[in-house]
Formats: sequence, structure tokens, C-alpha cells
Amino acid sequence: MKAAFGRRTRLAASALVATSMIGVANFAAHAEIVVTANDGEMALENGVAVVRKQPLPDTVSVIDLTDGTLKLLGEVPAPASVVGPPPSVAVASDGAYALVTGARKIDPADATKTVPDDKLSVIDLKSSPPKVLATLQAGAGAAGVSINRAGTLALVANRSEGTVSVFTISGSTLTPSGKIQLGDAKSGPSHAVFSRDGATALVTRDGDSKISLLTVDGTKVEYTKRDLSAGIRPYDIDLTGSAVAVVGNVGASSGDSDTISLIDMNAKPVRVVTTVTVGQTPEAVKMSPDGSHVAVTVMNGSNKPSASPFFNDFGLLKVYKISGTDLTPVAEAKIGHWCQGMVWSKDSKHVVAQCMVENELIAFSFDGKALNKMSTLKLQVSPAGIRTAEP
Repeated sequence: MKAAFGRRTRLAASALVATSMIGVANFAAHAEIVVTANDGEMALENGVAVVRKQPLPDTVSVIDLTDGTLKLLGEVPAPASVVGPPPSVAVASDGAYALVTGARKIDPADATKTVPDDKLSVIDLKSSPPKVLATLQAGAGAAGVSINRAGTLALVANRSEGTVSVFTISGSTLTPSGKIQLGDAKSGPSHAVFSRDGATALVTRDGDSKISLLTVDGTKVEYTKRDLSAGIRPYDIDLTGSAVAVVGNVGASSGDSDTISLIDMNAKPVRVVTTVTVGQTPEAVKMSPDGSHVAVTVMNGSNKPSASPFFNDFGLLKVYKISGTDLTPVAEAKIGHWCQGMVWSKDSKHVVAQCMVENELIAFSFDGKALNKMSTLKLQVSPAGIRTAEP
């Protein structure tokens, strides 16, 4: 059975590579590139995340987003995982390469279970089809990953060992530069983001509900020993401008409404200043490139058993306006089940959300008042992480 499974996996991977050749002739010319990391191992069965009976290879998909139209440009097999926040992808500012983490893998001793993985893949986005340039080791449970604006450093949050891995970058070559210990193995570092000036970084810890502040001096990254408190289980975090960061607090998965918070980056010291309720489980948060809005994917109970009193047969994509340190709801739209991350277009006029159960990306237009569905794109493997080249 193992030999047969291995052959099916190799054939599926070969098919995905062959498929990736379609429509990539003008790959480098596309300005609106979206990169998704797709988990072929996990599925949702009546509210329970389980290993698929016939797993597919994890993949990374490169997608063109032009005026709200989604088009698959290419795919390449690489480790990915739905475990951890959706920014398990980071894209270089010039779009030359992407970094993709894989937090979990199938347990070699028991194919019905997963165990922590530590993989960090460097994906060449300019080649046709895209290709893996290098596979590195971060830490156990490698999850959220970010690149600083200067393109000289990358941080990876390691959920299963309480650390953040630091990598120096030269061109598209990454070199390990040590780890920062934040807490014990259960502290759950989830995602790390750099401030706009690159002098600090914030790391969410969903295991002990803290947000850790790091200082950055050249290639030296240190933990300040200062932690912020936003809500129960801070998970995803984003920082587009210099004024505020936004964090999603996923809560205890008990059916209660959960929250997102704004962090004032100009306050001395940096602090949480606003928290608003958004609904059950804000999986991802993303600020628009112009800094005026934040989008949130809300599970809304769509990932719970159908008999649960907290189950809803759809998730929600919500948009809030940022006014200084205030958040005001302006729009929402129904999306699918067990939906993960989202990205904005460069002009802040489109939002793309990804849903695991439907194996689907959904593009919406946004005019400052309403979300309108524009297009969808089906993938062969469930989309679990997503990013674009960020300003």
C-alpha cells in the first residue's frame, strides 16, 4: 500500500507541475501577483480537521489578479499547512521570490496523524513554471513568515517550540541567523511582522495570549521582554502603514464573538488602543495598501459540526474603516467554509479570500461602501496561506 500511495503522490505532483505550464508564458509581465500555499493533507469532516484518506501533494500557486479577475499562472509542489495563521507566505517586494512555510506533515509512524514540521521553501516566481530554489529548516511548527521592507531579513514564527527563526537575505538567498526564544513550547508564536521602518517587529503568541515586541538593528534581532495584551489568543497580525498594526484574536472556539485590535505604533511605549467584536474566529486580518481599511475573514461557525448551536453554513468577509485609532464596520459578504486568508489588490479596490472546503479563491470589488463578488478560481488543493508583494 505504501508503494502504491507513493506512486499516486508522484503522479499527482507531476500532473500539478504539468498543469503549471499553462498560461505562464508572460508570467513576469503580470503586476498583480497573488501567491497561495495549499494544504493537500487536511480536510474538514463535520467540524473536525482530519488527515485526508488520500492526501495530495502540498502546492504553491501563483495567480494573476487583474481588475478582479483571477487566473492561475503556475504551481509547484512545496510543503504547506493549514495549521497556523494564513500569512504562511511572504513575497519579496519586487515579486522575484516567495517564502512558504510548512507547519505540519503526516506522521511517518501513523498516516492518520500529523506532526510538527520545520520547512521553509524559497520559491522562484520569475521562472516559468515557478520552481523551488531552496528548502531550509526554520523551527518546529514553522508558521507565519515576513520579509522586511529592505529585503534583508526574514522572520518565521515557530508554533511548536516557542521561538522565532531569523534569516538574513542576499538577493534570493536566505541564511539562518539564529533563533529567539519567546516562551515555552506551548506559547505558540504564530505570526511575526516588521514595522514599516524595520526597527521593530511584533509576534503574536496564541498559546499564552501575548504579543511580543522585538527590536531590530541591522541583522541583530532581540526580544525586548515587553509583551502586549490584546485579547484571547492573538493569531494573525498585519502592519501596512506606520501608525497602527491590527491583530486578530481568535478566542477559545467556544461560540462566543471574538475580536480584532489596533496597536498604536507611534505611542511611547507601543500599546493596544482599540478592540472591537467581529464574530466567531477572525482567522485572518489584512490592512489595505492605502491604510484606510482592514479586511477580516471570520469563520462564523462554518468550521463547526452541523449539529452545533454555533454552526453557520457560511463564513464572512468583513471590512472595517480605520480612522486614526478607531475601527468602524463598513461592509461584509458571505463566503465559504473554513476560510483562511485574504489579500488586497495594490489599488485597495479588490479583496481576494480563500476557502479550504470549497478549494476556492473568491475576488470581490470594494468601493469603500460595499463588497461585490467579481470572480472565483477553483484549485486542485485546498488554499491555506496567501500573500502578495506588499508596499
